[in-house]
Amino acid sequence: MSTPNPNVSAAIYSAEGVLIASGFHNRTLSQDHAEVVALKIAGTAANGATMVVSLEPCAHTGTTPPCTQGIINAGIARVIYAVKDPNPVAAGGAQQLIDAGISVEHRESNQLYFAQRAWLHKAITGRPLMVWKVATTIDGKVAASDGTSQWITNSQSREDVQLLRAQSDAILIGTNTAIVDNPHLVPRGHSARPVRIVCGEQEVPASHQIFDKESRTIIFKSKSIPELMALLIAEKFNQVFVEAGPTLGSALISSGNIDELIIYQAPKMLGAGKSFVGDLGIATLGDHLRLELLSVETRGSDIKSHYRVEGR
Repeated sequence: MSTPNPNVSAAIYSAEGVLIASGFHNRTLSQDHAEVVALKIAGTAANGATMVVSLEPCAHTGTTPPCTQGIINAGIARVIYAVKDPNPVAAGGAQQLIDAGISVEHRESNQLYFAQRAWLHKAITGRPLMVWKVATTIDGKVAASDGTSQWITNSQSREDVQLLRAQSDAILIGTNTAIVDNPHLVPRGHSARPVRIVCGEQEVPASHQIFDKESRTIIFKSKSIPELMALLIAEKFNQVFVEAGPTLGSALISSGNIDELIIYQAPKMLGAGKSFVGDLGIATLGDHLRLELLSVETRGSDIKSHYRVEGR
């Protein structure tokens, strides 16, 4: 996990195109950025070599010295990077390398930009990327009239959710979800331990799984969305995975704080029951919330749709 830093990987190749070393940034192991990890592995073999890195090398001193200086000192001859650094404090690394006589190429990659989008979003907007996950029937219900909701989607969809949890810095739910579903929220089959956040004023029983020692849990006893967002910003999260029900989820999306929506839709119909989204204050069709479809795929008989909320 790299939070609050970006997820960066780097590889060093010889003049003949042979891989010498590679590395990635993992704050749980070291403060070293990906470039420095790779340079330490390569040693003197880095002299005259090419470095390929997913993000423009940083040019400032933070918790570590600038990566650009390490690259210059190692004698790297060429640097290829995929994503420009939008952070005004750290940006300028490419020009610094050019000034030092190193050949630099910006080779854009939509795939790497997408993988880095949470940190980029935070760098530009000042708040984490908020991704709301919903599991619904084909008619948009998240629970039947009697409140039953487990399991709407199939095992393949639920396993995919474990991966999305592991890719996030925090998982946010409301107190009602915590009380009724008693979720654990620790990603099964993954070493990642995202922070668990429970938002709301209801009391969650101390015996519930959310309070075990497998991950940190924050209880936020308020319904204030501005105060909640202030907390998430203060925690320096890059990405927050929202697994909240209609009340909290709708409050977040209507206040402009949901950036992406992932819907797992099962081939089931209920007719009645709880809809996944509540009143957004939209009275006429022309004021609808616009979504951009990023991807659609199947998980067994379920359909997974990934949307970006336009204008966010």
